Amino acid sequence: MLSPAAHGAPVHRAPALEVVVPDPTLAPDIAAGHVGLSVTDLDRSLAFYRDVLALELIQQAAHDGHRFAFLGAGGRLFLTLWQQSADAFDPRRSGLHHLALQVPTLDAVEAIEARLRARGLTPRYDGVVPHQEGADSAALFFTDPDGIRLEVYSPTGAAGRAAPVAGAPSCGFF
Repeated sequence: MLSPAAHGAPVHRAPALEVVVPDPTLAPDIAAGHVGLSVTDLDRSLAFYRDVLALELIQQAAHDGHRFAFLGAGGRLFLTLWQQSADAFDPRRSGLHHLALQVPTLDAVEAIEARLRARGLTPRYDGVVPHQEGADSAALFFTDPDGIRLEVYSPTGAAGRAAPVAGAPSCGFF
């Protein structure tokens, strides 16, 4: 039997499938190293993050008229504060939506809630909110002194927990 090409008919071939093998050097394991936040008053922000989140001051300095501080836990840096903003955080502008911090237990979330309330501050939705009905994770939503939205959550320990107020969303910043 003659092929279609032998009769002058066009030959249609299926395109070859391209197999893509990811290059591990292009997409290595990735994790956040630290987050830098611009603040209006470094001293006020340092007091807040140290008191409420119990973060350790790793370093504090100034350079070219700008003050900054490095905070962490267990000696590991993960938050830097930079006094360089003239105005408070505006969630309507592009940039940071919120900063979520994971703690190991729901008890740790509740301890942060207690320290927040000791400062006379009330979290959004008046307390710890399950991420969704029946979920085992839950979070506390609040803002820092500059209005930067913060979420502290535990991935476990909240099964069967009801939201503290009716209508609390499973994601607290909309």
